[in-house]
Amino acid sequence: MTGEKVRESAIAGSWYPGESENLKKMLQGFLEKVPETVCPGQLTALISPHAGYVYSGQTAAYSYKFLEKQTYDTVVVISPSHRAHFTGVSVYDQGGFKTPFGVMPLDTEIISALKAKDATIRFIPEAHASEHSLEIQLPFIQYFMPKARLVPLVMGDQSLQLCQSLAKTIADTVRGKSVLLVASTDLSHFHTDKEARKLDQVVQDKVKNFDPEGLSNALASGQCEACGGGPVVAVMLAAKMLGASQTQILKYSNSGEISGDYERVVGYLSAAIWKNAAQKKGAADFGLSDEDKKVLHQIVRDTIEGKCLKKPPKAYDISPTLKELRGAFVTLHKHGQLRGCIGHIVAHFPLAETISRMATAAAFEDPRFPPVTADELKDLEIEISVLTPFQKISNVEEIQVGVHGIYMKKGFHSGLLLPQVATEYKWDRKTFLEQTCRKAGLPGDAWKERDMEIYIFAADIF
Repeated sequence: MTGEKVRESAIAGSWYPGESENLKKMLQGFLEKVPETVCPGQLTALISPHAGYVYSGQTAAYSYKFLEKQTYDTVVVISPSHRAHFTGVSVYDQGGFKTPFGVMPLDTEIISALKAKDATIRFIPEAHASEHSLEIQLPFIQYFMPKARLVPLVMGDQSLQLCQSLAKTIADTVRGKSVLLVASTDLSHFHTDKEARKLDQVVQDKVKNFDPEGLSNALASGQCEACGGGPVVAVMLAAKMLGASQTQILKYSNSGEISGDYERVVGYLSAAIWKNAAQKKGAADFGLSDEDKKVLHQIVRDTIEGKCLKKPPKAYDISPTLKELRGAFVTLHKHGQLRGCIGHIVAHFPLAETISRMATAAAFEDPRFPPVTADELKDLEIEISVLTPFQKISNVEEIQVGVHGIYMKKGFHSGLLLPQVATEYKWDRKTFLEQTCRKAGLPGDAWKERDMEIYIFAADIF
């Protein structure tokens, strides 16, 4: 980092109230008008508009209402550049962002990792000097999560290639961390209300269908408009890579509803993206708190580091939940590539002990890879999957892709694939079944045979 240089607000007092109490009252007024909503899974990303709060604040509130019940350590906000022209992505790495609610600090660890992995991500001063689209998101975030840290990204160009590379870099960096992604965008500009709604419906359909590539193509061909189209595509791609499988349009509006001018309107959209809840179809309530999950991640990292560096084992403050008997998998990635994955499917040990054992196995005993070395420690990304009990099924229609993992057994052959694998590779149910058969060392169509035992399970993945 180049030192602390707080980025002063460029729009407080104009785009939103400049005094904290008035700002708080405005946000509360917006939020009170949003119906109570519960995210049906683990919230991964939000899409939110970036006009002045008078115009788009109420629509934005539909997204941020979810933060009443879901909190995060860090928020990655991706916005477009309205004034500065450059290629690649600019990340502000000088200091926190100031709003009337105070300074939102940076997550310097994630910022450093992003820059180290991708040379197109660097600090470009003019990209942040007067950009409103990123700052406009922050008061909502600070209102709900005053201790959250920020990763502020501004996209200079919005090509699909850049969106894909940025998404991969983000996913590889934040996997396993408590991070929310936010895409900042407005939709069509200065069309009649009728024309705007037609254009904006294309964006809504692509978001609803979780089709980032389709959205990028539609934007490029002029079928729709969005000044933050690139950030939306990048966030959708990254969310998919992180295991998200569902989207929901929360609110659409345009400026004519406020100004009364329906001849030249600007469109606004709020949407949410999440991972399916693990508690589906007979799955147990995991009951893992955020603190439990942090402890489990620390156990994995400390276990691997201790073996590499010959350090003595550490003691942890273990909650009663972590003492329950659970099956689990530990998955390691390095620069986005699988580096090891081993699990124990039967609940023989307390969860904390299972995780420690599987950390050792994934790092040093996966036959597909050489043992992890000390030089690799800084690059390891950790993913933990805590499993529900297996449920034997007789009809493969019961398998919900993105929710269930599959375990198959026939004679001496057995194979298991976790729920997130099907999501990552965009498999349908048939492909998921075929790939699980192959994992068991059987022909792809063996799942159709009468003596094949098929089990499903869910997983809390973090």
